[in-house]
Amino acid sequence: MAKRVAVVTGGMGGLGEAICMKLAAMGNHVVATHSPGNTKAADWVKDMKSKGHEVTAVQVDVADFDSCQRAVAQIQSGTGAIDILVNNAGITRDMTFRKMGKVDWDGVLRANLDSVFNMTKPVCDGMVDRGWGRIINISSVNGQKGAFGQTNYSAAKAGMHGFTKALALEVARKGVTVNTISPGYIGTKMVLAIPKDILDSKIVPQIPVGRLGRPDEVAGLVAYLCSEEAAFVTGANIAINGGQHMF
Repeated sequence: MAKRVAVVTGGMGGLGEAICMKLAAMGNHVVATHSPGNTKAADWVKDMKSKGHEVTAVQVDVADFDSCQRAVAQIQSGTGAIDILVNNAGITRDMTFRKMGKVDWDGVLRANLDSVFNMTKPVCDGMVDRGWGRIINISSVNGQKGAFGQTNYSAAKAGMHGFTKALALEVARKGVTVNTISPGYIGTKMVLAIPKDILDSKIVPQIPVGRLGRPDEVAGLVAYLCSEEAAFVTGANIAINGGQHMF
């Protein structure tokens, strides 16, 4: 079978990198997108290839529809039709709602929710036409339960799953699945930057398994949803949070 092309937005972050490595290990040709301000993309690709992963990189501003159109066109012309899309890119601008301004709201909604539309729109029809596709949206436990100081982030992440459910219904008979993954606290650089005393006293005690998740555990779930065996899973929101939130 020909190699499938997998696109991972925000593919050079801690979680994104783990997803890229896992999908590449499955035999996919992986394209990681990175923000226009990332000056280390070439070094990252070189490092990935030195480890035996077939990965390339494309610059895109996921919050900008036209930028996403150009990036997808570049991938399709240079690598091939996109079979797998992992909408992983996102940002936080945490503060109480009282302090939150319109710029803080708009920035997070554009980067975390509009980006899902912006990247999915130019690839979905091709998946439907070919009769096979996998779209995976990386949400968050905080989109399920809410979080203090994250009205913007929680709203965006909850919105992702509404998008998942509606689109899954539209393309279910066309061989295309659409699913959401909602991780809890994962041991990425961003989470590990939280002061250790706060991690140990406030965050980890909320997690019944007693530890942070690992990026490769989330990547393993992404890999399953991209597989042939997962063809009957669509419209789902799969929690991977160590038991922190059950519903």
